[in-house]
Amino acid sequence: MAGPPDPSSVRVSGDWHHFDVRANGLRFHAVEAPGRRPADRPLVLLLHGFGEFWWSWRHQIPALTDAGFRAVAVDLRGYGDSDKPPRGYDGWTLAGDTNGLIRALGHSDATLVGHADGGLVCWATATLHPRVVSRVAVIASPHPRALRRTVIRDRRQRTAFLPGFLHNQLPRLGERRLAQRDGAYIAQYFAERAAPSWQGTSDYAEAVELNRSAIQIPYVAHSSLEYRRWAFRSQFRPDGSRFMDLMNQRLHIPVLALRGGDDPYILDHVMAASHRWSAHLEYREIDDAAHFVHQEQPGAVTERLLDLLSAESI
Repeated sequence: MAGPPDPSSVRVSGDWHHFDVRANGLRFHAVEAPGRRPADRPLVLLLHGFGEFWWSWRHQIPALTDAGFRAVAVDLRGYGDSDKPPRGYDGWTLAGDTNGLIRALGHSDATLVGHADGGLVCWATATLHPRVVSRVAVIASPHPRALRRTVIRDRRQRTAFLPGFLHNQLPRLGERRLAQRDGAYIAQYFAERAAPSWQGTSDYAEAVELNRSAIQIPYVAHSSLEYRRWAFRSQFRPDGSRFMDLMNQRLHIPVLALRGGDDPYILDHVMAASHRWSAHLEYREIDDAAHFVHQEQPGAVTERLLDLLSAESI
């Protein structure tokens, strides 16, 4: 019987440069286009969402690089071939990871682009470490205060978001659910949240296969759930109250918020509600896409990102 996948299995061969970078006391696996990318190129740091790894950004890395930027995608703490400590999945530590990564890559600031949980890391980093963040793009990732407020007050968003989120709070059962039957949960997760037009493609099949394998890497299932466990449990503890208090301030940098028009998981009005915490937020929906819009409609997302990157600093 074959054992679980090795962490190095996420170092997918292709037109990529895989490397390791140390930040905030951990080793992170990072990926960029081949060839030396000097630090005088503006850095775009790409942060994936729940149950995925750097592969989520395979379309954006070459496109942003060709446009003159240094696009670097990382496996977040606990994912892929990055280190997987048992703790450190709170908002402060995750923001510290990103702050450290920007500096370890040789830059003084960066544009942060994040999907889902990666987007929440973007919001936290921009708020807690404002000097290192010049712009932010979030995909299917409302401001954490907007999400909490809407889940409490809006039945539709609560019904879409809360059941799976709560199920994952159960110790050991959540991990077993993610990794059993060769990561079948990930296949179901994608099928429930992806637009039908993408599901019929070879790109979709490859993404599901790779993510099913990656979730079975030892400790990844546990680490991925710890993000969500802290987000929920901290609401009833002083550290969660302190974090949400710190997040209750407006950003004054350009922020792009994107959502697939057919996303059944993060609804339209919760994304729009993020305006309250961003003075310069541009919110756009992209047609014929759902929760994984940057993979479903990569050209449209890249175009929006390039518009953000070319905008004048505020």
